[in-house]
Order: sequence, then structure tokens, then C-alpha cells
Amino acid sequence: MFYVGLVIVWQLVSSSHFFSEQVIPSPLEVGKALMMGVKDGSLVYGIATSMWRLIVGLAIAIAGGTVLGIFIARYETVNQTIGSLLLGLQSIPSVAWVPLAFLWFGKTDGGVIFVTAIGALFAVAITTHSGIKSVPLEFIAAGKNMGASGLQLITSVIIPASFPHLISGFKQGWSYAWRGVISAEVIFSVLGLGSLLNLGTKENNISQVIAILIVIMFIGILVDEFVFKRLERSVMSKWGP
Repeated sequence: MFYVGLVIVWQLVSSSHFFSEQVIPSPLEVGKALMMGVKDGSLVYGIATSMWRLIVGLAIAIAGGTVLGIFIARYETVNQTIGSLLLGLQSIPSVAWVPLAFLWFGKTDGGVIFVTAIGALFAVAITTHSGIKSVPLEFIAAGKNMGASGLQLITSVIIPASFPHLISGFKQGWSYAWRGVISAEVIFSVLGLGSLLNLGTKENNISQVIAILIVIMFIGILVDEFVFKRLERSVMSKWGP
């Protein structure tokens, strides 16, 4: 009902002509832009392409960030060196990595995936580090008493006990990755949701720009609702307090 009310208010504001249609187009015009994108296939292909880049980049970030976070948490030397560096690297916006990605990979999928992965990797690593550090020492001692050590201790005791923190890190990594893939596509102008935004700007088509922004927003809402919230509930029911 909230979104229905929001669309009604939007329509009322548009109908009042207080703002130009080039500033706030009507919901009908935005809907037409969405339907046109569906009919010509550009929207469907753009969503599929952006999601593919996102999945690959996020998978790299989660795998690399988790391993890096474990090393930082388990080895003080690594924490004192790489750990402090990560804090600085995390402060770099995803879009700031685009020039480097362009020089290394050119305007290719590899460049977009690099920006996507690098934007999420540091957030995942830092959250993984915090999660592992929060594991009670009693759990680790109990695991050692039962014969677990090294990799077995990490996979059987430490990682399961830090699952709630890890999921939060993955969720944060997803948000960074999603922003990164859209930003890179806008600048690289490679086909995807970001390039459709860029195309709408070049054509001075405000309806298309708003339509794509709405698609980006709703993909974020759906992923959060049907992936991370369900995962969080499942993990918390098994490992939460």
C-alpha cells in the first residue's frame, strides 16, 4: 500500500504541472519507458548482464574477502600490516577504481567485474575479521580439546560460530558490489543497466532515467528480502543468540 500511495502522490505532483515534465515525468510516461525497454529487449538484457557481472564480482569478493579476513584475524602480523591497509582501501569509493580498471582491462566485462569485486572485497574482509574476533575463546578451546586444529578448527568451529557476522558482511558487500557494477557500467558505457542510464541522459530522456533507477532500486529490495533476510533468519535460528 505504501508504494501505491507513493505512485498516487507522484501522479498528483506531476499533474499539478508545478514541475516541468523534464524534471518529474508522470508515472505513466515512466511506465511506457519500462514497457519499451521490455519490448525491445534492452531492459531484460541489461538486467541479465548487470546481474551476471554482479554475481561474478560478488563471488570473487566474498571468497577473497573471507580468506583475507580469516588471515587478518588469526595472524597478528598480518593484522598489523594488511589489516591497517584495508581500512584505508575501504574508504575508496567504487567509482574511484574505474580509471584503474580502464587502464588494466579496457572497456570490457573484466573491468566492470574488477570494480564490482574490489568495492566489496574490503568490506567483506573487515567484517569477517570482526566476526572471527567475536567468537568466544571457550568455543575455540572446546574445539581444540576435541582434537580440532589448523584448517579443521577454522572450518568446523570458528567459521560456523561467526556466521551471523559473516552474513552481515556479505550483505554489506552486496550493496557495495551493486553500486560498483552500476557505476562502472555508466562510465564504461558497456551494455547493462548503467549504460541504459547513461543512454537516457544522452538522449535527454528523463522517463528512461527514472525507469532504470526504479529497476535498480527494486532489484536491491528483492535481493535483500528474498536472499539476505531469509539467509539471516536461517543462520540466526541455528547460530544466533
